[in-house]
Amino acid sequence: MKFLIITNHSYMLWQFRKELIQKLLQKGEVVISTPFVGHEDDFKALGCRCIETKLERRGTNPLQEGRLFVEYLLLLKKEKPDLVITYSIKPNIYAGFLCRLLHVSYAANVQGLGTAFQSKKMAAAATILYRMALKKARTVFFENTGNAKIFLQRRILPRRQITLLHGAGVNLDLYQEKPYPSEEGGIRFLYLGRIMREKGMDELFPVMESLKAEYGEKVQFDFVGFFEDDYKEKVEEMDREGIIHFYGFQENPQPYYEAAHCVVLPSWHEGMSNVLLEGAATGRALICSDIPGCREAVVDGETGFLATVKDRESLYRAMKAFLALSPEQREEMGRRGQKRIERNFDRKRVVDKTLQALKI
Repeated sequence: MKFLIITNHSYMLWQFRKELIQKLLQKGEVVISTPFVGHEDDFKALGCRCIETKLERRGTNPLQEGRLFVEYLLLLKKEKPDLVITYSIKPNIYAGFLCRLLHVSYAANVQGLGTAFQSKKMAAAATILYRMALKKARTVFFENTGNAKIFLQRRILPRRQITLLHGAGVNLDLYQEKPYPSEEGGIRFLYLGRIMREKGMDELFPVMESLKAEYGEKVQFDFVGFFEDDYKEKVEEMDREGIIHFYGFQENPQPYYEAAHCVVLPSWHEGMSNVLLEGAATGRALICSDIPGCREAVVDGETGFLATVKDRESLYRAMKAFLALSPEQREEMGRRGQKRIERNFDRKRVVDKTLQALKI
């Protein structure tokens, strides 16, 4: 068989789908179409064939979008794949519609809804586009029940087309429980991910400023990831003033999970947060928004705390509640979370379920 994988980010594909791709390679040829921002040589070393495809993840220029649509059309006609697997919104919609048109078997992955359903106008357009694109999909994978429910309610998909996964799962050989770190230098909260509005920065920054003023060196805030331009000045200012420690993007996040006492993610929407799963697998407590894609990773009060989305007071109370625990309670919270991840989010089981749904 020939498998064609179409996505918008090579780094994310390598980090979270490598094990699936290795299984697909045992069954046939794998071709990857994406903008490559790293790991092209790694994919080639596995045995994949790589095709560079330019894509503006947030772009709305009609000319650029038209070019991408035509590029996918030519790609499908040239490669003649037996099965197409798509990730992210544009590949799901553009390539999905073309696969339907060309009678090519395909499966899509809805990894989160992003801003597509945040307003009535956008939701109406997204509903029409998804219906057109996914009507003939072999299956559509969802990472949480909340997102799948929206597609059912809007009659985008029938239940028989939906496969629910526990996100991409966690590679438990790679992310293992690590000893709880000393608290002598302060309680360390870690934010790892893109520094952007939809990840809850407008709530998190004021809370961190308040807690730093209240606790001083007894609390530390570590930031790992890219910042969007809107937050450049704020991040640099807070880093300069010692409120946060900004480390930029890091290829290997494991040392930062290991150094943390708690992982924080006040996101507005998620598919399934890999950061939360990896943090919990390392044995760290979690604080996150009570939304689909986050709440699945946490048992409130037992493995971490849930906060109301877009509510800085709720986030403040959750972080204060963690600080109020004893060191032993904080450690035990992380340990319980690790056991839960081990039971429910093993990537090997996610890959097996994916292959079963794909019927290959």
